[in-house]
Parts: sequence; C-alpha cells; structure tokens
Amino acid sequence: MTGAGAALVALLLAILLSITTRLNIGILAIAFAWIVGVYFAGLKPDVVIQGFPASLFITLAGVSLLFGIAESNGTLSRLTGRALGAARGQTRWLPLFFFVLAGTVSSVGPGAISAVALLAPVAMPVAIRAGISPFLMALMVANGANAGNLSPISSVGVIANAKMAEAGLVGHGGLVWFANLAAHILVGAIAYVVLGGHRLPHTEADADPAGTAHRLDRRHAITAAIIVAWIVGIVAFKLPLGLAAFAAAGLILALGAGKEGPAIKAMPWAVILMVAGMSVLIAILEKTGGMDLFTGLLARLATPGSLNGMIAFVTGAISSYSSTSGVVLPAFLPTAASLVTKVGGGNPLAVALSINVGSALVDVSPLSTLGALCVAAVADPDLAARLFRQLMVWGLSMTVVGAVLCQLFAGLLAGLAT
Repeated sequence: MTGAGAALVALLLAILLSITTRLNIGILAIAFAWIVGVYFAGLKPDVVIQGFPASLFITLAGVSLLFGIAESNGTLSRLTGRALGAARGQTRWLPLFFFVLAGTVSSVGPGAISAVALLAPVAMPVAIRAGISPFLMALMVANGANAGNLSPISSVGVIANAKMAEAGLVGHGGLVWFANLAAHILVGAIAYVVLGGHRLPHTEADADPAGTAHRLDRRHAITAAIIVAWIVGIVAFKLPLGLAAFAAAGLILALGAGKEGPAIKAMPWAVILMVAGMSVLIAILEKTGGMDLFTGLLARLATPGSLNGMIAFVTGAISSYSSTSGVVLPAFLPTAASLVTKVGGGNPLAVALSINVGSALVDVSPLSTLGALCVAAVADPDLAARLFRQLMVWGLSMTVVGAVLCQLFAGLLAGLAT
C-alpha cells in the first residue's frame, strides 16, 4: 500500500474509532501518523513531529487557561448566573441569544474562531447550569459564529473574496455573505427545533440577576476587566488570540486574582490531546498525497449537473478535518472556473458559493477549531467526550447536508447575480 493510501485508511479508521469508542483518539492518531509516515511513506520521525499544530495548541491552551482561571476563582459562575438572571428564567432564548451574539461578533471582523473562543467558555457553562443540552449550545455558538464568518469585513470573508477574484469572480461579497448566512440560519433553526430548544422550561433558579450570590468582588472584577480588555485587543487591535490569552492569564495571576494550580487542572487536556493528535495525522495525510487521492476519487464522479453538490461534499469532507480558511478556501476557490471547464459545464460563481458553504457547515466538527473550542469549554470529562462524539457525527453529516443545499440553491443564487 502506498503512503497516500495508508494515510487515508488511517484517517478513516481514526474517525470511525472516535465515533464508536471512548478512546482518546489523539493518542492513536499520533501512533498512526508515526507508523504511516515512517514505515509506509518513508519519512523521518522529525517530519512526523513537525505536523504538531503548535499554533492551534497555543490557542486552545491559552484560551483554556484564561477561562480556567475565571472558572476556578468563581468569576464565570457569577457571570453565568447573571446571564441566566437576565433571561428571567426564559432558558429557551439563551441558545438563540448566543447564536445572534456569535454571528455579530464574527461579522464585525475577527471571524468565527475568535467569536467562538470568546463566547464558548461562557456559553457552555451557562448551558450546563440552565439544563440546556451542551450539544445544542455548541451548535448554536459554532453555527452562529460561522453565519457571520464570510461578511465582507471579516477576516475569512476577505480571504474568500480575494481567492474568488483569482478565478475572475469579483464583486460578489454581499452574495457570498448572504449564502453562508442563510445556510447557517437554516441549519441552526433545525438544530434548535430538533434538539428541543423551543421546549426548554421556564425556571426561577436565577430570576434575580442583581442578587448577592452573583455580585463580583475584587478578584472577579479584575478577572472580568482583563477578559474584556483581551476581547477588545482581539477585535480592535487584531492581537494573536492564544498568545494574548496567555498574557491576560499571566496578568490575572500576577495581580493575585487567581491561582494557577486549580486553573491548570481545569484545562481540558484530554480534548487538547484529541485535537492535536488528529492534526498530526492530518499533516501526514497532506504530506503523503492522501488528500489529493481523496479529492481525486470524488471529483471523478462529478458531472455538469452535479458539480455544485459534489464540490460542496468534497470541500466539506476535507474541511471537517482541515482548516477552512487556511487550506480549503485558498486551495479550491481559485479553481472554480477551471473545474467548470474540466467537467464540461456549470456556473463558476455557483461552484465558488458551494465551496464556501460546503466547507463552512462542517466546521462544528471537533476536529476543527470551532468544535474543539466548544468541547474544551466543558469541564466535565464525560460530558466533553460525549460532546466530542456528537459534534463528530453532526459535522460529518453536514457534508451531505451542505451538498444537498448547494445542489438545490447555489445555481439559483448565482443565476440571480449574473
């Protein structure tokens, strides 16, 4: 078996095991990467180690540490209590509130990753405390953030429009944003209804947001102020998310507002290992040509009539375990026109919209940063493991949902714009 074939088999096996067992798949993924990379592809062990996602690790560890401090010193508990109190017992509105808030934050510039990193550590404890399914809340936060991710002024929207311009598709920023927004609102609405968001009961548990149980003392005020400053730094000054989080965490600790021991223990190390381990395996997939093998096999099935759905499925499948903004959009959007030529027909704008939407809908997968951040915000290891599996299944199912939506509507939207 070639290195590319072995890497593809290893990835599919890792995904299957992550869905069907309670094993921390990050451990096996690193082992798979070593075996495939060294003994099938002939790579040196150092090359395998280079696949470790240092940037993603810093982001997950930094954000987890910052909010681990806020959790261990009681700040998050008081803030979530106030959030529940502000809802006046109407817990059914909380998932929708976080969907809209995530979409708003994402749209104004920082993008989906920053929006989820900012909101998931608050939203997930709110969900658990209010009796809301963590799965539902994770879907609402991640889909809300992704809904605004392709606005013309967001970082990812800028990438998408720039790469579309390389294919000769210029001036469609509004349509790009609308198509992605509409798809995520539809999927979010379905998740809200299917998972019972509209049936959540009224509760009086936190009906008094100004109650003494939720007042902030000195350490809570310091922690909250530094987190707000961190948010402003991310949104307004484009500070690096993970590095800035470590700086904010260090400042809180230096001011005596928190203790590092409980915070480090509260960090979701098992989840971080899952994501980092899978990233090492994915890096081997890319180095050995396994990704090209996968996409080539699927692309052969496309016809002019099925191109939109097929390209959405292919990019969705890749995006479920790879970076949408860093890999999928830069690699596929410039090829929109040439793909139409190769299959003998189609609309390049519809293909580009399908790439955008198909690759975005799957980003709730825990193998992507959005899903990983939501899982990392769940302190209970059993709940986190369950959420990991739920998001894995949902994310993979979105490859099909995205393909169907793009097959049905991408051509219609593109036709209206041309």
